[in-house]
Amino acid sequence: MPGPCLFVPPAASGGGTPRRTRRAAALTLVFASVLATGAAAGSWGDTPSGRHQATARIPSRPVAAAADADAVEAAAVAAEQDGKSASAAARDVVSRSGDRWGAVYSASEYEGFRRHLDGAYVGVGVAARRASGGQIAVDRVQPGSPAARAGIRSGDRIRTVDGTSATGRPVTEVVSWLRGGRDGIPGSRVVLGLQRGERRWSQTLRRARLATEPVTVDRLTDREPDTTRVKVESFTRGTGERVREAVREAPRGDGILLDLRGNSGGLVTEAVTAASAFLDGGLVATYDDRGEQRVLEATPGGDTRTPVVVLVDSGTMSAAELLTGALQDRGRAVVVGSRTFGKGSVQMPSELPDGSVAELTVGHYKTPSGRSVDGAGIVPDLRVDGANGGGAERRARTVLSGLGGGS
Repeated sequence: MPGPCLFVPPAASGGGTPRRTRRAAALTLVFASVLATGAAAGSWGDTPSGRHQATARIPSRPVAAAADADAVEAAAVAAEQDGKSASAAARDVVSRSGDRWGAVYSASEYEGFRRHLDGAYVGVGVAARRASGGQIAVDRVQPGSPAARAGIRSGDRIRTVDGTSATGRPVTEVVSWLRGGRDGIPGSRVVLGLQRGERRWSQTLRRARLATEPVTVDRLTDREPDTTRVKVESFTRGTGERVREAVREAPRGDGILLDLRGNSGGLVTEAVTAASAFLDGGLVATYDDRGEQRVLEATPGGDTRTPVVVLVDSGTMSAAELLTGALQDRGRAVVVGSRTFGKGSVQMPSELPDGSVAELTVGHYKTPSGRSVDGAGIVPDLRVDGANGGGAERRARTVLSGLGGGS
């Protein structure tokens, strides 16, 4: 889940900033999946030109069409001149465009998402996802959070928030409700209508100011070789540097197990920094921005000798897939687990006249070898069914033992 923000180099992001994206660029967002911990997480990137890259697709779905930014802005401007809601008009255009990952967010939602990238937020401590039939489900529960103390579990359905139905609503909107809007106050109450199987109940929670720890590092010494395990929950500010520190500080002779299971993404720039821990410069990914190809590259000086295994599952998405694909294609790591989520579209933010922000699909990214992740995901080198269990980690460590310890 959700430290200084790392920018995509100007060479990778192109020229000047379109007028409609200048202010939105400063807000730093593009989504991969949404965490009801009080923000959205996904492949977000902030660049000097305001172009943000995100990864986003559900496998087996057709590639989304893109909404036309000019049409969205024109509808918003016309609505405001007529005394109507600019954001509502923009949502209507986006919904009719077929852009699956296009969306319009209120200024308060967008600000809340931005705050989440700083690693602290006001919320109840659950990560949410869209389930079948437009339902909203709990994906993960943050330990020690109000939701955890109330016994809420992964898989529970969020039926209502303060009496308003969550079914069919954008996940970002439900997130905003859980946060209490832009000025969510610690201690304020929120009543959730929940369902687990056939059981339905209401649960009153008090929002809290919560901190996230996106990277945890520990050592596994019960078998050869000794292993430094780096678990990355999401790519928020500072995550990439934390990964680099973990690799630099790993004892000589350790293998590295990079656990990206359940990683819903985050800032693309942070994923590139993480890739730089294992690469001596070179290509991490390319992406197209309305037909123009752009490049993301690692910085030189990474560790290219220590054996690395990347552990993934179907919850590995977005920026985490970008990192996985780069290390796999560059021959730097063996990937173990199950096929990843498959979210590889690129969105760009545009600020609307009323302060709301439209995120519209502009293209897709590819791995260094030219593979498209969108709708396909990353296929592991060694597939392990049920990759979210302990068996996958045991297999990953067996692979590490075959690769030998670090030098």
